[in-house]
Amino acid sequence: MKRRQPATYTATLRPTFTLRDLAKVIMAEEPQPAAVQEGMEQPDAPATADDRATAKAMSSLDAKPDENAEPKKELDMKAINDAMKNLETIGQQGEKKPAAEETSARKQAQEAMKRRQEEDARRKAIKVDQADVALLAEQLDMSKPKATDFLKSHEANAVKAMTTWVTSAV
Repeated sequence: MKRRQPATYTATLRPTFTLRDLAKVIMAEEPQPAAVQEGMEQPDAPATADDRATAKAMSSLDAKPDENAEPKKELDMKAINDAMKNLETIGQQGEKKPAAEETSARKQAQEAMKRRQEEDARRKAIKVDQADVALLAEQLDMSKPKATDFLKSHEANAVKAMTTWVTSAV
């Protein structure tokens, strides 16, 4: 019997790039500064000279000083003072609320504060079992004071607290 030779293929399946090529492409990308986040939009350019000066003064506050350069305290202070004056004039130009709106807003704030104080008093009155605190702290990976507060907000019911924790994470 005669043995057949295996068929040879002229075209081989090879990827168009190697892992080494891919690594080069990935490493070639320039890293983004820490302050840049995905989805951030560029702020609008200031329209007036005062706005540009204000923006420049504000950006100079964030800039790291060069160790070899002389400090420009006078220029920076002048720019900061100008920026503060500009902010004050903008604040004064804002519309005043009518007295009725101010009183209703004040009443709403007082009612919210009162509800918050009542809620805090109710939470302080709830007694929590330390075994439940330890269980939540261990299983949900949280500190004991946070676990205690979490249990108090769920009426010392560990099952209810854990269920809320799991469903809120989803």
